[in-house]
Amino acid sequence: MSHNHISVGQRVLEIEARAVDALKDSLDTSFCAACDLMLNAKGRVIVTGMGKSGHVGSKLAATLASTGTPSFFVHPGEASHGDLGMITADDVVLALSNSGETAEVLAILPVIKRKGTALVGMTGRPQSALAQLSDVHLTVAVAEEACPHNLAPTSSTTAALAMGDALAIALLEARGFTPEDFALSHPGGSLGRRLLLKVDDIMHTGEQLPVVSTTTSLSEALLEMTHKGLGMTAITHTDGTLAGIFTDGDLRRILDRDIDIRKATIAEVMVSDPITIAQGHLAAEALQIMENRKINGLMVCDSDGKPLGAFNMQDLLRAGVV
Repeated sequence: MSHNHISVGQRVLEIEARAVDALKDSLDTSFCAACDLMLNAKGRVIVTGMGKSGHVGSKLAATLASTGTPSFFVHPGEASHGDLGMITADDVVLALSNSGETAEVLAILPVIKRKGTALVGMTGRPQSALAQLSDVHLTVAVAEEACPHNLAPTSSTTAALAMGDALAIALLEARGFTPEDFALSHPGGSLGRRLLLKVDDIMHTGEQLPVVSTTTSLSEALLEMTHKGLGMTAITHTDGTLAGIFTDGDLRRILDRDIDIRKATIAEVMVSDPITIAQGHLAAEALQIMENRKINGLMVCDSDGKPLGAFNMQDLLRAGVV
């Protein structure tokens, strides 16, 4: 029985893969025209569709919106009862219907036309009413549905979804949409955290910042490191500027040297040319520095060279940057 499930699944995937592959040959000047309409629209791209096409349209609107093309989905049934007020002459309507004859979609076309709103139709039938009434028509016809009865929308919805993605990515590239732009619309996601979070947002400051002077004994400096728990401490001159840094790793390394830990000052063992980062830099930049230099923490300094804060790899992990 399990073998039959696998063979059915493989057959479905093969049929849908062929449907998507066939779309490549269908792309023509109509695809370019649709992209140009959406790219040059002063308003938004309003996506509509009923049933399974509506579900695809809702996903497409979300994809467009997150990739630089302002867009939202309007249910055609609700549109007939007031939501058409959301659509203006500056918008572009993208209407999805495999048959091209969906009654709820056709019912709102006269008002769309009256408003002077551009209409892009996406159907499986170029001779359908929706196709004929559209300013631009995109064909997403499929040879067969994956359903054995050729009834349940399967290949056709996959084709429409793929065509919608092709539109979205073509527009993304035309707009020069960057990962930073993407992150601005996904601030709650891992990409947003990685691209938008700054070192200022994660660094330890004030009383949490481990700092000692150059005259501090090594033993006292170790107590400061232990108390603050960052695995390092800043060492400052009398004017408050950074003189050096000392870390847990440095402690392990000096154990091999002929140094009396009880009598040595921190100035004798500190790293006097530490790697630092300025405030305002992205946490992702800090991560790259730390990985390249194989260090576990960084000091954040102001323009005068005074330490403002510090953070380590654990802080980056907690912030979701790593």
